[in-house]
Amino acid sequence: QVQLVESGGGLVQAGGSLRLSCAASGFTLPAYAIGWFRQAPGKEREGVSCISHSAGSTNYVDSVKGRFTISRDNAKNTVYLQMNSLKPEDTAIYYCAAVRLFGLCDLMDEYDYWGQGTQVTVSS
Repeated sequence: QVQLVESGGGLVQAGGSLRLSCAASGFTLPAYAIGWFRQAPGKEREGVSCISHSAGSTNYVDSVKGRFTISRDNAKNTVYLQMNSLKPEDTAIYYCAAVRLFGLCDLMDEYDYWGQGTQVTVSS
């Protein structure tokens, strides 16, 4: 059974940090680029970051550059999103998803697998 399971969300004060994990099972994680997305209440889902198969390439939405870091451990079938200097506007449900090509990271419709999401709440 193909699964992506996010964990690590929670409630944190502004300026704090969280590390999200995305654990894959049922498919070969190294064969996919992995994206992190988020959806705040009343807003559309947006791309946050993406990492290529071998972690040689990454991208970030401008609002998180310098604060978030994406990484992956293919041996553990896990991708991480380290989030520092969190702001209340980072509050959202965060999802990870798998896509065949890093070049398709910005195209949500191209993703093959999605996790169920983990809630991140940043208080002011």
